[in-house]
Amino acid sequence: MTAAPDYAEKIPNNVDLRDDRRLQRALESWQPNFLRWWESMGPALPTRDVYLRTAVNVGRAGWAHFAHVPMRDYRWGIFLAERDPDRRIGFGEHKGEPAWQQVPGEYRADLRRLLVIQGDTEPASVEQQRNLGATAPSLYDLRNLFQVNVEEGRHLWAMVYLLHAHFGREGREEAEQLLLRNSGSAESPRILGAFNEETPDWLSFFMFTYFTDRDGKYQLGTLKESAFDPLSRTCEFMLKEEAHHMMVGTTGVDRVVERTAQLMVEHDTDDAGPCGAVPLAVIQKYLNFHYSVSLDLFGGETSTNVANYYTAGLKGRWAEDRRPDDHRLTDDPMDVDALVDGRPGQIEVPALTGLNTDLRRQYIADCQTGVNRWNKILADAGLPHRLRLPHVAFNRRVGAFAAVNVSPDGELLDDAEWQRRRGGWLPTEVDKTHVRSLMRPVHERGRIAAWLAPPRSGINGKPFDYEYVHLT
Repeated sequence: MTAAPDYAEKIPNNVDLRDDRRLQRALESWQPNFLRWWESMGPALPTRDVYLRTAVNVGRAGWAHFAHVPMRDYRWGIFLAERDPDRRIGFGEHKGEPAWQQVPGEYRADLRRLLVIQGDTEPASVEQQRNLGATAPSLYDLRNLFQVNVEEGRHLWAMVYLLHAHFGREGREEAEQLLLRNSGSAESPRILGAFNEETPDWLSFFMFTYFTDRDGKYQLGTLKESAFDPLSRTCEFMLKEEAHHMMVGTTGVDRVVERTAQLMVEHDTDDAGPCGAVPLAVIQKYLNFHYSVSLDLFGGETSTNVANYYTAGLKGRWAEDRRPDDHRLTDDPMDVDALVDGRPGQIEVPALTGLNTDLRRQYIADCQTGVNRWNKILADAGLPHRLRLPHVAFNRRVGAFAAVNVSPDGELLDDAEWQRRRGGWLPTEVDKTHVRSLMRPVHERGRIAAWLAPPRSGINGKPFDYEYVHLT
């Protein structure tokens, strides 16, 4: 069984860090650098304290404690889900063998790379969102932003612990680099493209936490299947926290659509922009952008690297244990998206090399559930308008469709036609300027900006007008 988190330690943990003094000293030497990064690249809005949740237990008995906490004193720590001593590897050539507690030598480089890529996304999103507090539409939303930020910081700790504990000097060096790269930096950008994009307004934040954090859910889900048990247990706990981030995105877009629909009905108009809302057409453009950028995070439609990860047991599929196959895939085919005679189509490939496509399709189906929610809000308001996911080839920069221009309906376009029409599908400077014009801060208790609806419930049973954040 896993120990309860020890909050008496300088670094809260449930991995018995005090029993490994060398590792503890290494992590404690990394901690000041993390805090310097947090002060310089974390939330810019000064606060006295924030109503945050922290882990008190990783097991079924519950794991969240709520209290007002100064953010710099938040108890970032290292938490792994409970260990199953009988756990067996569920896929690949090692299927049925005991899960690994240490990294096999032949897989060190690949596992380290997976940890670094995942770890790099966590501080990146904090950097992207650091200035949003200044334009928060309510204290409730401000608190949710800060909860997402501190948990992304803790997820960085999760990856850094594994690098320090299992990869020696190379792991320590990689952990240092995670604090030296910065989102959008020309000299030292974050590894994945979506994490170098701006998050300049709250509509972008809600779309990011819906679409891009949902990618994070699926990436963590594949790592949770890993034969490397410490990674599996780390990701299992991270998924508990990731659910809150996606809730912020789902309900955030809910509330934007709801308010826009209210004003469209009230003023009998298709364009609620002059009424102080985000026009539905602009919501669709933001959706198109964040969805397509997030699709790129899954990589190319085929990948021999991912096939090798699966065969080795490093990274499985989403919901691996519910798949009705042999979990080896050595003889299985599948259809993947591809350019066929210069147009979007599909080709058959070995299932092992198509695992990126398999994961992307799981993600797409999940994304559609949110769109269905938002369309129900429009339908309940009596409006005929509907939002939709664009074609999988739309606005892609990675994979088979990076070389072509495709409309949201799947129409193949030449460069000139794409340039002429792209402003109808992706946010223009005019759209962004309008959205920014709505981003006037509302930091008073019980009040909310006019461009989104209030939430249906507060946090942890508290009302919407609770004082979630105390500003300095």
